[in-house]
Amino acid sequence: MLGTASDMGKSYRPKDHYFQKAKQEGLRARSAFKVDEILKRFPTSVKKGAAVLDLGAAPGGFLQILVDAVGVSGRVIGVDIVAIRPFSQKQVTTAVLDVLADDFDAKLAALYDGPYDAVISDMAPKTSGIKGTDEARSLRLAGKALEVAAARGRAGGTFVAKVFMGGDFEAFRDDVRKLYEEVKVVRPEATRGASMEVYVVGLRRRAPEAPVAS
Repeated sequence: MLGTASDMGKSYRPKDHYFQKAKQEGLRARSAFKVDEILKRFPTSVKKGAAVLDLGAAPGGFLQILVDAVGVSGRVIGVDIVAIRPFSQKQVTTAVLDVLADDFDAKLAALYDGPYDAVISDMAPKTSGIKGTDEARSLRLAGKALEVAAARGRAGGTFVAKVFMGGDFEAFRDDVRKLYEEVKVVRPEATRGASMEVYVVGLRRRAPEAPVAS
């Protein structure tokens, strides 16, 4: 399903180590450990008081980690094409939105119109089993996340996007490098062994160039 972050589909082993650990710790998805590892590896990527956008946020595993990272003075916006069970924390806002819809940007701005200190995407396409097709769909979603980061990301901020390796991956990483001073490719320990996914992490968003006076 386009845009959903849920990684507990029928084709996976339902009771692996991270699934059980997530259940024990009250986390909504095993994917929570992925973003937790990324934040620990790059401790300045999301700070207290930050405004963070989580794309592909269902069922809410990333949100559970991010809400703790930003604290009560922060703000976390989580969107997906499927509903996200509400959070009790007031700093979390969720909505059902399709990132590929023509009105997505306007609807996102209606939720929160300020700049984001971090744009994080765990979006993944509904896989077809055709490697090239799945890679292209994954990059399309990651590309949309980067567009949002380019338009709404704060200078000095962070970008994280899940991408299926292959295809035009190198071109996408180059696009991220144009916007961020440092770019890392991370495969968190909680990633399933057969998965071709990695996370592209952009650190320290470059300040937009000032327009040249005519």
